[in-house]
Amino acid sequence: MVGGVTEIVTERLVLRHFVETDRQAVVEIQSDPETNRYNPRPPDTATTLVMFDSWLEHWAEFGYGYLAVRERGRPESADGSDVIGMAGVRNREFRGEKVLNLAYRFRPSAWGKGYAAEAARASVEWAEREIPAIPVLISVAVTNTPSLRVVEKLGFTEYVEEEYDGAISRHFRR
Repeated sequence: MVGGVTEIVTERLVLRHFVETDRQAVVEIQSDPETNRYNPRPPDTATTLVMFDSWLEHWAEFGYGYLAVRERGRPESADGSDVIGMAGVRNREFRGEKVLNLAYRFRPSAWGKGYAAEAARASVEWAEREIPAIPVLISVAVTNTPSLRVVEKLGFTEYVEEEYDGAISRHFRR
């Protein structure tokens, strides 16, 4: 187990370990049709709840994983309603290789502010510093132009293009 991250603070954001009270916020974000515009298999509430449980299990086993994102300077709520998105890395197998899957997703109200790039950059920097032996990989549907712009800002290069999770996707590495 890696020495776990408890919090990453950027200029405008706080990224922290998910907790049980974030469950409803995650359901709202992950199952929102707008946040799944490029996802051919958007998760429903039941699938999202299973996903959230797997995120908590990953944290328990490895000491890192996807993080809740909130705006810095805003008070943290007791019910997770301050969570504007998620970002971070977690273990994944890709083409027989152990990689850290970079992921991020934000409420539509948080779009257009550069939060995805800011949170993703902080997550990648943490991963490359704390777990340098495992490469960071991100998979993006070829139709997801906003996410492809984030990947470009992060300095990732295209690794391979193929079908992934129901869509033609580009896989990038640093």
